[in-house]
Amino acid sequence: MIVDDDENIAELISLYLTKECYDTKIVYNGEDAIAAAASYHPDLILLDLMLPGVDGYEVCRTVRKDSQVPIIMLSAKGEIFDKVLGLELGADDYIIKPFDTKEMVARVRAVLRRYKQAPEPVQTQEPEQIGDYVQYPDLIINQTNYSVIYMGNVVEMPPKELELFYFLASHPNQVFTREQLLDHIWGYEYIGDTRTVDVHIKRLREKIKDHPSWSLSTVWGVGYKFAVN
Repeated sequence: MIVDDDENIAELISLYLTKECYDTKIVYNGEDAIAAAASYHPDLILLDLMLPGVDGYEVCRTVRKDSQVPIIMLSAKGEIFDKVLGLELGADDYIIKPFDTKEMVARVRAVLRRYKQAPEPVQTQEPEQIGDYVQYPDLIINQTNYSVIYMGNVVEMPPKELELFYFLASHPNQVFTREQLLDHIWGYEYIGDTRTVDVHIKRLREKIKDHPSWSLSTVWGVGYKFAVN
């Protein structure tokens, strides 16, 4: 779903994505975007920030209350504050206008590759454990069905948060720099700031508190690690 009040830009994005065999839907304002997200059920949202009425930040905040659909923000604002705010609200990527159409298509592909539609989580302390998962006391991170069970409860988190958490937890006590985490989780094609990692770690810590047996730790001057006692 493409959300942009500039018809020319919206049509251009749609044209290039259609050439890559994607189905597209164009919405021109924030209110319609919120309604369409609930009815159209897009696999990905390309969301302009400067929208009439309800802006892109509010659209992202509202959509994130009920959905983990990937969101790529589009904006002429290139300041770090704007990028970090967008990521903190739950965006998966941030593209600065004017952008190269090939890069835009590549970022759409990259985000869709990382995103896997998870089934509705089941409230249980013993989820089915198949495929790639790690388990610690009071914690199960399952990358097969994209679920996290913490203290017996399902914790909702966007795909990249879960992938970052899983990657660190699957390498206990190993320290990774921000650059290494960007490469592993976001991929070499990602053109972004290392603050992206800090933002996602902050969001993880808000949802997952340290445990007597393990913790999400900062190694000052280096990066982060999943510390196991």
